[in-house]
Amino acid sequence: MTSLSVSSVKAGWTPKQNKLFEQALAVHDRDTPDRWHNIARAVGGGKSADDVRRYYQLLVDDVARIEAGNVPFPAYRAPCPGSYEADRYAARSAFSLRFVPNC
Repeated sequence: MTSLSVSSVKAGWTPKQNKLFEQALAVHDRDTPDRWHNIARAVGGGKSADDVRRYYQLLVDDVARIEAGNVPFPAYRAPCPGSYEADRYAARSAFSLRFVPNC
């Protein structure tokens, strides 16, 4: 399944199924008998044990690429000073960062 990308596989999963998948992973750890069948049942939508196992492996591979530095950071734009978003960010920040806004 290495030829499929995470984005192409995720296209076949609804946000609700993805959330159910995450919740089921938290409940059914590696030592759970029939782990993938239990997770598939929790996800529903016709997903098989093989579907959820492959989805999990793609996500594991994706995290490994990110941790290895093979995925570039997105170019986020800092909020403009004085904007609602800048004020909200400043209120949530536990430390101060100096942004150079692109306004």
